[in-house]
Amino acid sequence: MAGAASRDKLVSTRDAILRGALTVVGEHGVGGLTNRRIVAAAGVSLGTLTYHFPSQTALLREAMLMFVEDETAKLRAIVDGYRSEGLSVEQAASVVEHVIAQLPFGADELGAHELYLQSARDPELREASSRCFAAYDELAVTILEALGVPEPRRLAGPVVALIAGLQLRRLATGDTGTPVAEPLMMLLRGA
Repeated sequence: MAGAASRDKLVSTRDAILRGALTVVGEHGVGGLTNRRIVAAAGVSLGTLTYHFPSQTALLREAMLMFVEDETAKLRAIVDGYRSEGLSVEQAASVVEHVIAQLPFGADELGAHELYLQSARDPELREASSRCFAAYDELAVTILEALGVPEPRRLAGPVVALIAGLQLRRLATGDTGTPVAEPLMMLLRGA
């Protein structure tokens, strides 16, 4: 029993550090990421941070992957909830718009976008970024297949890009009313 409790504590501590890093990046950008800010946000000691992550790159890579894993799990649960209803493509586009409007956009979400941009500058983060987008693509394929959309693999990347771009626009402008269903339907119908 003691081994399992220790393992759970390590996972919990590691999770707190990763979430703390996302919060710091979201609030201060990658350039404002310091070990002191991370430990303050995570509520851990400096030694604990360096024990779990030998470098900031390793920390940022794991933070990206954790964020996307959490995000895709949330979205997959929503998709599964609607799958049994047999939605049309139009209804599904409307659901996607509703879900996007409900997604939080705090420091963690901003931090993830910052890390995607940092991946363009740091080749060591690109593999993690590629894995993140592959997870989003697979989720899109699952949704498109469930809707009976032809060639879902061919459309997944553009669907993800459209939604990510609209999310970035929402983030950058603060305009939460940017429609998603109409451009998504235009993309699907054009295919």
